[in-house]
Amino acid sequence: MAASTRRSVITGIGVLSAVGTNPATFWENLSAGRTGIKRIQHVDPEQLPFRVAAYISDFDAKKQIDKKMRKALNVMARTVQLGVVAAQLAMENAKMGEGQLDPARFGIEFGASMIASDLDDIARASKISTNCKPGFVDYEIWGAQGLSQIPPLWMLKYLPNMPACHVSIQHNAQGPNNTMTASDVAGILALGEAFRISERGTADFFLVGATESKMNPLSLSRHATFQQLSRKFEHPEKVLRPFDQGRDGTVMGEGAGVLGLEDLEHATKRGAKIYAELLGFASGFDRKKDGEVLGKIILKALKEARVSPEEIDHVNAHGIGTPSADIMEARGIANVFGTKTPVVAYKPNFGTMGAAGGLVELTASILALENGLLPPTLNCENQDPACPIHIHKEGLRPVTKPHFVKISFTDMGQVAVAVLKKPE
Repeated sequence: MAASTRRSVITGIGVLSAVGTNPATFWENLSAGRTGIKRIQHVDPEQLPFRVAAYISDFDAKKQIDKKMRKALNVMARTVQLGVVAAQLAMENAKMGEGQLDPARFGIEFGASMIASDLDDIARASKISTNCKPGFVDYEIWGAQGLSQIPPLWMLKYLPNMPACHVSIQHNAQGPNNTMTASDVAGILALGEAFRISERGTADFFLVGATESKMNPLSLSRHATFQQLSRKFEHPEKVLRPFDQGRDGTVMGEGAGVLGLEDLEHATKRGAKIYAELLGFASGFDRKKDGEVLGKIILKALKEARVSPEEIDHVNAHGIGTPSADIMEARGIANVFGTKTPVVAYKPNFGTMGAAGGLVELTASILALENGLLPPTLNCENQDPACPIHIHKEGLRPVTKPHFVKISFTDMGQVAVAVLKKPE
């Protein structure tokens, strides 16, 4: 089969994060080196082993969502609301009005994770079913009395495919539709799948998004159990320290990133603003977690993009801030780029967003291309010798080359890499 001649470009940006809920504010705060990591206030964190998180203090879906969707807010968890609002913002940013798209060629690709239930929805059922023996669930009571106390539409609030469903309904997108539930790589995987479908010529425009909020009390307690979170919370702005010798864990965050991915010819015909072009994508599994396979996946994405390592302006790293993960990532990057190509990591600005992180971080690099300046990595003050890469740490660095690489991976070893280019 002949190689596709179709090209995919970014024509819309919707971003919600702890440092900005529109591209202008998001860019301003990244450029100024500000962080959205702060002490948790919406719940009492004293029983948790950490006290800080990166959350959006002023998010109110009722004030931002389209009127026709407001009734559906009752069946949207916060994660879903974030995704729906970010998609709406991306459509507005792309100047894609109603009736401009053939619905059958309008696709939706989203990344999401399992969504924790709000306590109010399960509290009564849980209380009834655990009254007899605290700490244990009586399943007979749960079936006879507990289930009836759970809202009938409970499941529709928390299924990870619901962001894609609601976005499709709101914008009458009847084309290809899928949801990736692969944790931290979900957003970049969604971008990659939309890219492949567009190459096959079965869609002209995608809303590619990812969304996650870890601020629910159940999420906070669950992640405190299994995720390596920083315990150094006395100075919130200094907690998350990717590639630094003093790093001890990451910080939870929340947000959503949605991009308009459009066929170049389609975008040109309607006079759309083009932010970047997606040239290459690759994914894989680094079973040994030693960086060797990560490096090979980066090279695979570069090969598809027909770009050499020397042509890359910077690498936008996962940079999660845990001891072992940062070493693995740094080794993989060094295997490809050595110690010359600048590397940045933006989780110190807005936390670890899970599924949403990859696309929000990628958006930072897209805006860097547009503005010609690269914001620094915060808090890498004493770089770990075991991370032999060139971390961009101070000030705004001029963007001197047209390409960048975005890396995302999970603690299980799943990897996704994208290569993008500044528009000509």
